[in-house]
Amino acid sequence: MIKQFVPEEACLKCSGCCRFKEADSVWSPCLLEEEILSLVDKEGVPALSLSLNKRIVPVPIEGKDGFFCPCLSVADNKCKIYAMRPFECQLYPFLIAFRNKKVLLTVDLNCPYAREKADSREFKEYVNYLDEFLNSPKFIRVLKENPHLIQAYEDALDCCELNIQDETK
Repeated sequence: MIKQFVPEEACLKCSGCCRFKEADSVWSPCLLEEEILSLVDKEGVPALSLSLNKRIVPVPIEGKDGFFCPCLSVADNKCKIYAMRPFECQLYPFLIAFRNKKVLLTVDLNCPYAREKADSREFKEYVNYLDEFLNSPKFIRVLKENPHLIQAYEDALDCCELNIQDETK
């Protein structure tokens, strides 16, 4: 588990993340191999909820355009697997992106909490924490084994360049 930036109470008030415009959205969380096994074995997530490209497969929102994560309880806006949620869910609203031949730590400013805190000392300290964590030998090894965690996110603000591209590409 990584230290969280957005407090749980802020997440519960928002209805932005865990919802997607398309079923094959780049925003749908990518999973580590061990997360797939854990979700299916321990959390009871149906294997059909996981795609071959190691993503959670969103389900249609009834009566509306769009999709949502099958692990989201829409009634109370809570994650059914919060204690065991995937790495990318823990990291959000921060994302690992590949842009201009660089691996970047980015942030999705569609998250109201991140947008509000983007110029704060708390935000800068958290970015430094993530920079150190993501550049650790342990995480570089994880990324080598799971290069699909690096995505081409659009509309995300660059926070810093990560020094891992030579290790993963």
